[in-house]
Amino acid sequence: MSTAAAPVRQLAPHTVGELRTAAEQILEEFGTSATSPELLERVAESASGFGDTLRHDCRPVDTADGLFVLRGLDVDDASIGATPDSWATAGDSGALYDIILLLLASVMGNPIAWEGQQDGRFVHNIVPSPGHESEQTGASSGVLLSPHTEDAFHPGRAHLLMLGCMRNHDNIATTAASILKAALSDADVETLSRPVVPILPDDAYAEAQGYADAEPPAVPALFAGEEGTTLRFDPAYTPLGQADAAYCEAYGRLEDELTRVSVAVSLTPGEVLVVDNDIVVHGRVPFQARYDGTDRWLKRASVRIPGRLTRPLAEAEEHGYGQAAIEAHAA
Repeated sequence: MSTAAAPVRQLAPHTVGELRTAAEQILEEFGTSATSPELLERVAESASGFGDTLRHDCRPVDTADGLFVLRGLDVDDASIGATPDSWATAGDSGALYDIILLLLASVMGNPIAWEGQQDGRFVHNIVPSPGHESEQTGASSGVLLSPHTEDAFHPGRAHLLMLGCMRNHDNIATTAASILKAALSDADVETLSRPVVPILPDDAYAEAQGYADAEPPAVPALFAGEEGTTLRFDPAYTPLGQADAAYCEAYGRLEDELTRVSVAVSLTPGEVLVVDNDIVVHGRVPFQARYDGTDRWLKRASVRIPGRLTRPLAEAEEHGYGQAAIEAHAA
């Protein structure tokens, strides 16, 4: 795994001030970062007033890395309080940064939330949680979080994933690998572009895992779209036992290639990693959680880009295992 630096976009001091002032005004008005139609409307209104400098910094991913780091926000380690011991107890911890992330997400596209995850909040707290150390979810710590497409099981998954760092004393790395840097044979690309096996809901979606109204749809791992090759990938929740040998071998070579081109991005407080979820799979290295209020703490937001054509049309027919995404700024 490479530790090569990720592309960085440095926010200017006046841009940071613009963001912070807007977020402080919204937080003062609503007293919480818990999303409501009124708060989301105010976020959209504030985001529409930002200048061209911030909009340029929030432009689409424009390198084969498929990601970039926004740098320049400050986080005061003392004032944010202790790292929560789970998302369920986080409440309004770091509320100002929830709103900053929502503002940035609204400049980039349309933030989304999931009815079945973290109480429908638009910004999630990603922290290690006791009893979840070995899961393949953001609450784990003691195992490698396998590289995956965020919410790969769902046709309404985000186009962009944003990870804002609140605390990372131990320099724990997020891993990322771009399909645009992988080298696959034409035969493997053709094989993996066939819908052979489904991707099942992960452990963060308990209700979706119990969905029994229809068969899980088979989906392609790769797709040749107008903007280039994209992928939909989550090996931990892909039942490869249902696939033929040729498909499994091609899938294994894809896994190997993504491992070969994988990079490690260790965020510092205030940095925001933006990942193109159609191009890049992400994960996390294992670490030893202390549960003493000083553990790694990220905030996560998911963004759809209206009108983006990077996915097979057949996805529109999928049932999504009964899960519904909520759009912050519905048209």
